[in-house]
Amino acid sequence: MKYAMCNELYERWSFGHVCDFLAENGYGGVEIAPFTFADDVRNLERKRRDVLRQEAERAGIQITGLHWLLAKTDGFYLTSPDAAVRKNTADYFAATIDLCADLGGSYMVLGSPKQRNLLPGVTREQASEYACDVLRRLIPQLEQNKIVLTLEPLAPTETDFLTTAAETAELLQKIDAPQQIALHLDCKAMASESAPIPDLIRKYRAEMKTFHANDPNLQGPGFGRLDFVPIMSALREIQFNGWVSVEVFDYSPTPERLTIESISYLKECGG
Repeated sequence: MKYAMCNELYERWSFGHVCDFLAENGYGGVEIAPFTFADDVRNLERKRRDVLRQEAERAGIQITGLHWLLAKTDGFYLTSPDAAVRKNTADYFAATIDLCADLGGSYMVLGSPKQRNLLPGVTREQASEYACDVLRRLIPQLEQNKIVLTLEPLAPTETDFLTTAAETAELLQKIDAPQQIALHLDCKAMASESAPIPDLIRKYRAEMKTFHANDPNLQGPGFGRLDFVPIMSALREIQFNGWVSVEVFDYSPTPERLTIESISYLKECGG
């Protein structure tokens, strides 16, 4: 398995220190939340992008991709009925694709529940069409830069649009660009579904390109009750060759513990 860590938990660390620490503890990659460098990706200068990439390369760490794409932004919405808002959102995603390419990443995970919730008067079918309108605009640029955009189902406690792998797979079929826009699976989110997580991994093996390892308690693998032995077994069974990225939301155990113990636990589970 290839392991990466999402970077937002290292709130006061320099990026170089983050990369060194990850390399020292067995990670091969780091997944970036853009807001940790700039609230608007268009304000992140090319010189700074080059420095970030060089710092990762010096430590032997791959910048794998981006997530939390719309965090701390304003005016963007995936399922808006307003055509101008959808165009602005697509334009911002296009700028984020440029950032991902500049950093050497290969994927972008689209979660952003607050920017996809169903707006008043918008049906689920209309929201799907609006989302398709935004995402289809990105296909040529994704293809040109060899970047995959993956859509992340999230639990009903977080959003009311794309709450299951099945619903997300249905949207992907409408878009019909499997090499450019695919499925992301997240353990915390999958724990809210009726089917066991290993079964979802097997069922959506063809659509899934990216993966987050975390626990429903918002901490890392091994910090809660979720058993990762069958999860890692399913990933091996489908011969998943992407990055297994550890993503956490509750940093209270300390970044150091979360970093060290998460990867140790995943490896103990057969990863």
